[in-house]
Amino acid sequence: MNAIVAFVGMTGSGKSTAAECLIERKWTYIRFGQVTIDSLKEKGLDINEQNERTMRESLRKTYGMGAFATLSLPAIKDSIESNNVVIDGLYSWSEYNILRENFGERLFVIAVYASPATRYKRLESRFTDSTDTAHKMRPLTPHDARQRDYSEIENIEKGGPIAMADYTVVNEKSSSELRDQIAEIVTGITGS
Repeated sequence: MNAIVAFVGMTGSGKSTAAECLIERKWTYIRFGQVTIDSLKEKGLDINEQNERTMRESLRKTYGMGAFATLSLPAIKDSIESNNVVIDGLYSWSEYNILRENFGERLFVIAVYASPATRYKRLESRFTDSTDTAHKMRPLTPHDARQRDYSEIENIEKGGPIAMADYTVVNEKSSSELRDQIAEIVTGITGS
């Protein structure tokens, strides 16, 4: 039976790097944050932290706190029938509950943790190139990153899925160490 692994963590913790480990294993990739980027593009708006925050809040106002899970459910349901699925960026407690209700024991949540100092340093040194059409690796200043942290903690229930994760990995060192931790967990989940 195919599994779903959803990564949760604060911005810059290493969720996308962790997801890459499963993409390399040919898992189907679904990024909740892509809903925001696609919505901004549809409206012809610039992709920046302020517009993203406004769009995220607008989508949640329209679809509820589980907006990104709700909007991604058709793709997840379609994909899980033929492949394992990796979700990059589970955000809210409501999203967690929607996924748990729909997929039960097939869902495994992995929290990726890095300290604020580590995350802010990573975010500040990110660079965007022309191949990053999904805007996954956009840099943030420490000020913008801190504001995003507070917004996600205070406004979108982000602590719940982190607290209830099935596994937690600490990502304070190298990406190869993170990849090793993810590989060990996924091998335990899938047997391969």
